Amino acid sequence: MSTLRFHAIKESLAYKPLVVEEVERRSNLYGKNVFNENTMRQYLTKDAFVGVRNAIQYGKKIDRSIADQVASSMKDWALSKGVTHYTHWFQPLTGSTAEKHDAFFETLGDGMSIEKFGGTQLVQQEPDASSFPSGGIRNTFEARGYTAWDPTSPAFIYGTTLCIPTIFVAYTGEALDYKTPLLRALHAVDDAATAVCRYFDKNVKKVSSSLGWEQEYFLVDKMLASSRPDITLTGRTLLGHSSAKGQQLDDHYFGSIPNRALNFMKELETECMLLGIPVKTRHNEVAPNQFELAPIYEEANLAVDHNALVMDVMGRVASRHNFKVLLHEKPFAGVNGSGKHNNWSLSTDTGVNLLAPGKTPMSNLQFLTFFVNTIKAVHEHEGLLRAAIASASNDHRLGANEAPPAIISVFIGEQLTKVLEELEGVTKGKLSPKEKTELKLNVVGKIPDVLLDNTDRNRTSPFAFTGNKFEFRAVGSTANCGNPMTVLNTIVAKQLKDFKKEVDALINKKDLKKDEAVFNVLREYIKSTKNILFEGNGYSEAWEIEAKKRGLSNNKTTPEALKARISKASISLFEEMEVMSAIETKARYEIEIEAYIKHIQIESRVLGDIARNHIVPTAVKYQNILIENVRGLKEIFEEKYHGVAKEQVSLIEEISNHIEGINQNVTKMIEERKKANTMENIEAKAEAYCKNVKTLFEDIRYHCDKLELLVDDELWPLTKYRELLFTR
Repeated sequence: MSTLRFHAIKESLAYKPLVVEEVERRSNLYGKNVFNENTMRQYLTKDAFVGVRNAIQYGKKIDRSIADQVASSMKDWALSKGVTHYTHWFQPLTGSTAEKHDAFFETLGDGMSIEKFGGTQLVQQEPDASSFPSGGIRNTFEARGYTAWDPTSPAFIYGTTLCIPTIFVAYTGEALDYKTPLLRALHAVDDAATAVCRYFDKNVKKVSSSLGWEQEYFLVDKMLASSRPDITLTGRTLLGHSSAKGQQLDDHYFGSIPNRALNFMKELETECMLLGIPVKTRHNEVAPNQFELAPIYEEANLAVDHNALVMDVMGRVASRHNFKVLLHEKPFAGVNGSGKHNNWSLSTDTGVNLLAPGKTPMSNLQFLTFFVNTIKAVHEHEGLLRAAIASASNDHRLGANEAPPAIISVFIGEQLTKVLEELEGVTKGKLSPKEKTELKLNVVGKIPDVLLDNTDRNRTSPFAFTGNKFEFRAVGSTANCGNPMTVLNTIVAKQLKDFKKEVDALINKKDLKKDEAVFNVLREYIKSTKNILFEGNGYSEAWEIEAKKRGLSNNKTTPEALKARISKASISLFEEMEVMSAIETKARYEIEIEAYIKHIQIESRVLGDIARNHIVPTAVKYQNILIENVRGLKEIFEEKYHGVAKEQVSLIEEISNHIEGINQNVTKMIEERKKANTMENIEAKAEAYCKNVKTLFEDIRYHCDKLELLVDDELWPLTKYRELLFTR
């Protein structure tokens, strides 16, 4: 066994897990380190509190005097908790969070100093923007960018730092982060949904988008992970033969949580409670050493912030338990990958979930309106929705081991399908009193009963209705939720805006009653969106053929999928809804396509290094041992030899073939990479990496994994799957 692998396993077995006792109630811990409404009531003046609350609820601007009061109170609260620094916490387009810490400390001269934090520092900072991706918006020598306070997401204390959630924009005003377009999209869906809600309830003043994310992840021993260069540098295993035991017995899913993992979860949940992240559910996932964490639903902007924060917290807590968290969508071949299901809905300020039926025909008609319009939005923009979850890592996951396929479809269940079929039969134009009564009582009125026993959930559906929400299951585990949530809320906002125009036109021109107009428009939508509805097996070849006939896209790779982001229709959509300018949309495309290239490039270089500098030398070393064995046998048996060592000779030959296969494919991969790197056109470069470089990964892996089965375990340099996935 290699020295590094030996010591990694030895350290793993010797590790004594930190035991975290769950003593204090979660409700007592919740939000202790958050400058939330309860804390603001204690520290802010009445004027300051009202100003912040109006900014949160109605988007009103906070004036400078109020900002100074908030900053002063925020500083006093933070200092009382031992905080020494503050930072504007933001989410650049790198996919991770960013922060620059500044001390409250200021000098006064004459050896005197003071803790200082004013409205200016709260509202705006100027981090260096040159090293963050901009997609061509900025030149690298133009460094200026601004972070600006987002009062709708409360400040929090992490460690000894006060973190202030902010947007991040260029000097010229374009968004350089995930939060800015998301806030614009949430404003757009609020406006459009509120206008539609007033058909049914004049008291509705605001509609909020809610999000409940489900974060899947793997836990592996930190020492074992550090012995694998591929995990360290890419977040996944680029090679490794499957363990004899994987997930085939289905014995891990919802099983008893191992003590060491449970101790990690306890501390993670405590940290989350203090940060106001309402985590509620924890359980074993399907693959060995795979788990899931899920919170209570929150307003979408806050939920996105909390998910970005929790991914950071997970890594820090895991390290204290001698674990490494793997958030990659497919860290291990042959077992389930990890997703981040985004459960999405819309709710009014009157307390109504717009995707949940009510107790009256009118409330159920409202439910149907938002239900059908969401389906229509997905139907019109399925390619853009696919682009929103495209990444090099998610490409490995989609379409395998219970992950949804790359074809975007909507699952609503057998019962709701029947409801839509009945609505499709509604008479066009005015309804007779009898038709209206039958429709409302016999069709619309039955919806709550239908949902009490909805059909089975379809594990292969990328976008499924699950009772009172839509579950966007295709989102990858490493993704920032802001990207898919921006797209989903934008397309729904656009659809609701168009719906209202059509309904108003029927009311004004055709002299129809409001509910008659609504039924007429919904009827046409149901007819035109049938192609997006699918109840069957998303993995089948038959579905691929059928989806193509229906005109649905099947973009299996990120370079293919991302093209939808810069189509004329997408650019026009984002501009019309005032979510992103054409410049911002094109910039994000460039950033995402460059990220894809860089990820494949890094993986290619790491794989080539491991194959040639770890696997091949080990195979040659073992081959030499076999050769010496054959020579020894020949000396002993002399004339009696006659094939006594034929098995060893066959093994030597087999090893040689795999070594040759590795070297040939690595050489070819390097040459293809060099060709790709000379290409100036970014799309051509991405295609080259996708079709010419990445396609060689499996060939190289095949030979390496075969050698893992042939070479003496004592010599094998890399920690194996059975050790990574089954070490407690």
